[in-house]
Amino acid sequence: MKRLALFAILLLMVIVPAAAQEVICPTMPPCPEGQVCPMMPECLPMPTQPGVFTNPEWLRIEYHRVQVTVIDQIATTSIDMQFLNEGNGLAEGTFVFPLPQGAAVDQLTMYINGQAIDAKILPADQARGIYNEIVRRYRDPALLEYIGSSAIQANVFPIPPGERRRIEIRYQQVLEVENGLLHYVYPLKVTNLLSPRPVDSLSVRVEVSSADPISSIYSPSHPVALSRSDDDRQFTAGFESAGTIPTDDFSLFYGIASQTINANLLTYRESAAEDGFFMLLVQPPIRLPDNQIAAKDVIIVLDQSGSMEGPKWDQAREAAIYVLSHLNPSDRFNVVLFSTGWRNYSNSLEAPAQAQGAIEWLRSQSAVGGTDINGALTTALSLAGTERPTTVLFLTDGLATEGVTATPDILTNLKAAARPNVRVFTFGVGDDVDTVLLDSIARDMRGTGSYVRPSERIDEEVAALYSKISAPVLTDVTLEMNGVVTGDLYPAQPLPDLFAGTQLTLVGRYRGDAANITITLRGTVNGQEQVFRYDGLDFPGRAGGEPFIARLWATRRIGDLLNSIRVNGENPELVESIVKLSVRYGIITPYTSFLITEDDILTAQGRDRAEGQVSLQAEELAAAPSGSVAVDASDTSSNMAAAEAPMALPTMTAAPMGTPAPGMITGGMPADPYAGQNPIQTVGEKTFLLQNGVWTDTVFQPDVMQTVKVGFLSDAYFTLLDQYPELGPYFALGDRVIVVIEGVAYEVTPA
Repeated sequence: MKRLALFAILLLMVIVPAAAQEVICPTMPPCPEGQVCPMMPECLPMPTQPGVFTNPEWLRIEYHRVQVTVIDQIATTSIDMQFLNEGNGLAEGTFVFPLPQGAAVDQLTMYINGQAIDAKILPADQARGIYNEIVRRYRDPALLEYIGSSAIQANVFPIPPGERRRIEIRYQQVLEVENGLLHYVYPLKVTNLLSPRPVDSLSVRVEVSSADPISSIYSPSHPVALSRSDDDRQFTAGFESAGTIPTDDFSLFYGIASQTINANLLTYRESAAEDGFFMLLVQPPIRLPDNQIAAKDVIIVLDQSGSMEGPKWDQAREAAIYVLSHLNPSDRFNVVLFSTGWRNYSNSLEAPAQAQGAIEWLRSQSAVGGTDINGALTTALSLAGTERPTTVLFLTDGLATEGVTATPDILTNLKAAARPNVRVFTFGVGDDVDTVLLDSIARDMRGTGSYVRPSERIDEEVAALYSKISAPVLTDVTLEMNGVVTGDLYPAQPLPDLFAGTQLTLVGRYRGDAANITITLRGTVNGQEQVFRYDGLDFPGRAGGEPFIARLWATRRIGDLLNSIRVNGENPELVESIVKLSVRYGIITPYTSFLITEDDILTAQGRDRAEGQVSLQAEELAAAPSGSVAVDASDTSSNMAAAEAPMALPTMTAAPMGTPAPGMITGGMPADPYAGQNPIQTVGEKTFLLQNGVWTDTVFQPDVMQTVKVGFLSDAYFTLLDQYPELGPYFALGDRVIVVIEGVAYEVTPA
């Protein structure tokens, strides 16, 4: 529904006498004086004085800057925003800022253009009354999302046409610790209530200082850049964007370290009747002294075939040189070059003192010949010892053309030659690679697979990976969770090795209600078993928690299923699971676009048709293991299977200024009031599809379920919200919504 009077953090309300009954169209420029358009439910009350209007498309956010400082759980948030009125009417009204859930504000400062403004903090119940009044007056339910939140309220100076206003706010809150994690949230998404237009410049910066060392740092909402201090008691997390429309509130978790390898638990459950979701953040030390880094062996296997000649060969050599130049003092290495046959730098693993000789040898080599993948990798595996963790970095740009060339035979030979302590990390260079072979090698040898596209540099990709895996902390990792039933874990056991400076994010399902659980982490360091125990963890049976965990789990599971279909072939059960998960959690990929294209996807018939589409795509992918399509498919599924945050929904480009606004009458006919909106939205753990103008919960089954109808803005509407405040965020989607709560489907209908 069109946002008319709700202005994000700045909420501009024209104050209207109770007797005022006329309405005007929110067009740009304003409608002719006195024009009345009663057909439009979105029209605004007549302003108090000529030339004062509240069309949000006139107001542009030039910048929105958020600076957060957290010192020992006390978070101080400073907001700096500048607005430009690009319309030809005067904007004035009241400022209302919904505070984050649970914020305990003990200091508030607000300035407009350098002048201090009297402001007050409204408790949640009083703020709710204001929200409801705004919803009734302007027929826009957007603020219902913040039911239960307190708010800041103040008078706002007018913004004349063509002028700017700058607003500064500062408030403090206490961050509570739960399961060793602190959680900061900034209501960034409310910016969308200001205008359908993107924010010119948006930034969030969080600086944290702690008396105790900090372990895990995780944002489920935004890709943040991190910088840590040497003593691990301070960090800075930052996010910036330009010309964007925020789709999520900014969310940041961080943990307090208690031992060498820390673990923090988060859970989510929609209802007590359903299985829950959990996420375990496992954080090894950020850095280790040289004498504590586990000794490892590194074997570089480099494609020297003729197709590598030119920039690819130059970059591949530089990648190998980077690795050889960054060996730890206790490491050993070797290099295997392959084309028509293969050659080793040495017949045995060498100490870092010999790395310079290997570098000079590499620089003297040129690319020529065919591609014997089987011979090169089996040779590399034969060089590996049995005591140390061994990392094999395998780079190739083509298909096997020499020696053993059949993919199943190569995989069989590698399994026979591999030792338990070997991990293989593959790099496919370009599009003419066998994705099934490379992905299977990475899976079977407990490494990861990457693809270097023609526009990317090989040396940069290899250096980025090696920087993450250069310092092993714990290998042969296993996890025990006694006292709770878990399943569908991603990544699956055996878990990947842990490296200094990296974080393992484990997600899964759990059943039942288990309190005070102990999780045991086991692994090996320098041949010695290490055991870490984490006590007092709860897997609650009640509803609640962090909804993003469910979508993160679904993202990873779909990625894993797509990988399985692509490598092993089409499977009806896997296809059915992909469709169900995609619909339920709103996960859209190039292979699950049916969420947008199928009008009846919520019916059994629609699901069947979607499964048929995915099956056809799966057959095509399995039949073409190489080429750009295959590499794209591998990238997509692998990135999903290893995702650190829920998959983002697609966004729609805002209409340019001067185009008819949604709901505007043009040419005597009403335009689509939902034009330009995303056809899919997530609210908490739920997904809604826009079908025939109705935001419909994907749990709703139209062919078997009946709805309880509630008139928009009716007394029953607000009574229901009083009874079930959790409906507020769902009803905030618009004036036509179907949502399923505890098995009951409520349908908001036009008044």
